Formats: sequence, C-alpha cells, structure tokens
Amino acid sequence: MSSTQSEVLPLYSRIRQSIRVTPFTDILNSSGVWLVLYFFFNLTLTLHSKALMQFFSFKFPWTLTGLHTLCGAIGSYMFYLFGIFKPRRLGERENTIMLAFSVLYTLNIAISNVSLHLVTVPFHQVVRAMTPVFTIFLSIIFLKTSFPLAIYISLLPIVFGVAFATFGDYYFTPMGFFLTILGTVLAAVKTVVTNKVQTSGLKIHPLDLLYRMSPLAFIQTLMYAYMTGELQYVSSFVQTSMTWPLGLALLFNGVLAFFLNVVSFTANKKTSALTMTVAGNVKQVLSIAFAFLIFNLDISAMNAIGIILTLVGGIWYTTIEYRKQENHVKTRAIQKIIQEQCLIIRTENP
Repeated sequence: MSSTQSEVLPLYSRIRQSIRVTPFTDILNSSGVWLVLYFFFNLTLTLHSKALMQFFSFKFPWTLTGLHTLCGAIGSYMFYLFGIFKPRRLGERENTIMLAFSVLYTLNIAISNVSLHLVTVPFHQVVRAMTPVFTIFLSIIFLKTSFPLAIYISLLPIVFGVAFATFGDYYFTPMGFFLTILGTVLAAVKTVVTNKVQTSGLKIHPLDLLYRMSPLAFIQTLMYAYMTGELQYVSSFVQTSMTWPLGLALLFNGVLAFFLNVVSFTANKKTSALTMTVAGNVKQVLSIAFAFLIFNLDISAMNAIGIILTLVGGIWYTTIEYRKQENHVKTRAIQKIIQEQCLIIRTENP
C-alpha cells in the first residue's frame, strides 16, 4: 500500500467516526432534545393553566403572568447562587437592550390579552398562526437568513391546519383586528430578538437572560394588573376563595413556567426563530387536541382535519430542519478533520 493510501485511510475512518459516533454528553446539546422538552413543558403548563381557570375559577391572567415572572426571577437567582451560570458584565448599552427586551416581552402579552376582548378566539388563533410568516420576513431582513423552498411549502399545512383546528365564529372589530395583527408581529419580533441576543452580539446564557428579564417583567406585569383593576379582584378572591390546594397548584404552575422559560430560551438558542414559532403552532394544536380529551369537549371533522394537517406540517418541517442541521454538522466535521490533517502534513514536511 502506498504512503498516500495509508494517509487517506485513517482520514476516511476518522471522518466516518466523527459523523456516526455521538458522545452521550452531546445529547444535552442536541436541539431535538430541547424541542421535546419545550413541547412537554409548554403543553403541561397550558393544560395546567386551563385547569386552574376551570376547576378553581382563577381567571386572572395578569396575576398568573406575574406569578410566572416572579418564579422566573427567584428560580434564576437560585441557579446563580448554586453556580450553574455566571451573569455577564453588561455596559449601559447592553442593560438598555435588556430593559427594551423586557418591555417587548410584557407588551406582547398585553396586546394579546387586550385583543382577545375585541375579537373571537377562533379569529385570534388563526391570525396568531401567521407568526412563522412574519418571522421569515424579519429573519430575512434583520438576520440575513435564507430559507429553502421546502421550508416555505411545509409552513402551508401548519398555517391552514391551525385555521381548521380553531374553525368557528370569526368576528372582530377594526381595533381588534389591528391589535391582533400587531400582537402577532410582536410575537415574531420577540422570537427573533431572543435568538439574536443569545447567538450574536451579547451571546447571553439562557439563564442569564431569564435572570435579567424576569424582575423587570414582573414589575411591568404588576403595573398592568393594577391599571386594569385586576389586583382589586384578586384581593377579594384571596379573602373569599383561596385554599391550600389552590395555593399549591399556583406554586406548581409557577415552577412549570420557570422551567418552560429556561427550556424555551435554550431551544431558541440551539435552533432558530422560525423553528420556535413553528413549534408554537404545533403546540397550540396539540393543546387543543388534549383539551378535547381531558375536558370532554366535542370535536368536529373540520377540527380533526386541522389537527392532522398541523401535525403533518410540523413533522415535515422538522424533517427538513433535521436534515439541514445533520448536513451542516457533517460538513463542519469533515472540514475540521481535513484542516487537522493538512496541519499534520505541513508539520511532517516543512
């Protein structure tokens, strides 16, 4: 065997090994694992929150959101004390960005809640299903991201599936229409900004981001609850209807929200803004499907078609993204090994 062949064979075997063998520790770095965790915590929190409203009559969305942000602040601070992450030193400009991000986070919730009073739920869900479309435009404009044609096609069954799954009475006022569109755009902006903050420029750890954002969002949420008069109703509810089971259920709900935020930020960092909005749509339809089963609701043929369409579109999109990431990993592994071999050859033959 020639010397050239003897050099090529080890190189070839190393490339095969680097592509096929994945260390166990890399599993936690897998975007797929974090997306599965995102679905689990998101679905669990959504269904648990609905159960709170139905079985305990706790119908105070701002207070519940405030509880979520408070648990986020406490949980991230405890993780900081345990040394799980170390906050980055930020300058005045970076702190301003964090403040603006927290306002965007709270404003997104506020616009969504207000618009729900001016439009029907089916119309609200259909418009929110367009979030991936707005995310694509924002990613192309601000992140300079390009998408293959297959990605655009795979979004069609997802968007139409949500429309069918939430099919019902479509009614809206002019202001409701405007606020619903604005809320959808803000949701896309929040997702894109979250990805940008964690992957370029600041490159903040997901727990660090939650650590900085949660206290600001908590204060802003309390302000909204006070201005809307919700805190007065909560005070009356606590005096007349608060029980230990409800208190424990609220605590569990807050803990779920904390872990969902951690998983959501991490998944956003490891995937992309578009992937997170698509995952949000699929989660939305899955929550509808589970709600039909858990709360004994009637499901129509149109709703069933919508659920199936969305799930098929989600699987299709996930397959395309997985293949793209797998090819990217293989290409990077091959390039790294070739560079190492070139360095060895240069060292042996100066």
